[in-house]
Amino acid sequence: MTAAQPPVYLVAGASSGIGAAVAERACAAGARVAVCGRRPDALAAVAARCGATAHVADVTSRTDVEHLVESVVREHGRLDGVVANAGVMRPGGVLDLSDEDWDATLATNLTSVFLLARATIGQLTATRGAFVTVGSIAGLRAPTGMSAYAASKAGAAMLTTTIAAEFGPLGVRANTVCPGWTRTEMADEEMREFGGPLGMSVEESYEAVTALVPQRRPAAAEEIADAVLWLLGPRSSYVNGTTLTVDGGTTVIDPGAVPFDFRITPRQNQD
Repeated sequence: MTAAQPPVYLVAGASSGIGAAVAERACAAGARVAVCGRRPDALAAVAARCGATAHVADVTSRTDVEHLVESVVREHGRLDGVVANAGVMRPGGVLDLSDEDWDATLATNLTSVFLLARATIGQLTATRGAFVTVGSIAGLRAPTGMSAYAASKAGAAMLTTTIAAEFGPLGVRANTVCPGWTRTEMADEEMREFGGPLGMSVEESYEAVTALVPQRRPAAAEEIADAVLWLLGPRSSYVNGTTLTVDGGTTVIDPGAVPFDFRITPRQNQD
């Protein structure tokens, strides 16, 4: 790839949040970017801000995905990277989650990854490109009240790993980024649902859910986007089949030690 031939990336679920941040960061770095989503106005605003091309598509639909990829390749001539970022969170545990919410969650968070991979692997093989799935640490641990979301994100991470194993010999790399709490439109809504009944503001809710995070804050969408772009680009050329947590250290915490609050103070260190 030469300076006259910048990479072409397709970012799914780019109407807001992490997907929009990936598109903006990629365009700023000189890539040609196609963004897709189901909300035309929001998608057009993202494209206008960064210079991406907008494609309204439902990535849970095989027909939509096939037409999307055909349009992107026809417009840009190639495809070097795909970001599977479409996501939805329908709350509910095993006993109270409706069939409809289960199906909708798996379709958006898992089936869309399969459809995007199947439609783009041929192009990525030709360019020795990269496929990046945006997962969640909820797919690595067992949250309560989020059974469909956790199961779908765990499945998406394993599906991405199988893509790495199957198509690595053909030059395709596939990796998953698993964010912790990140300030996005979807997370803001979750904060309202979580904290509203308790009389908490969105900001207070973010503080509560990140109280045990070593960095004591949620991520910015741009911080997750930087990890995605690293996995898309040449500096991660030997990284394949990995699941990268970008969570401020959330998943390194030992829940059993939390009640004792073991903290090393400067005074203790002096000895």
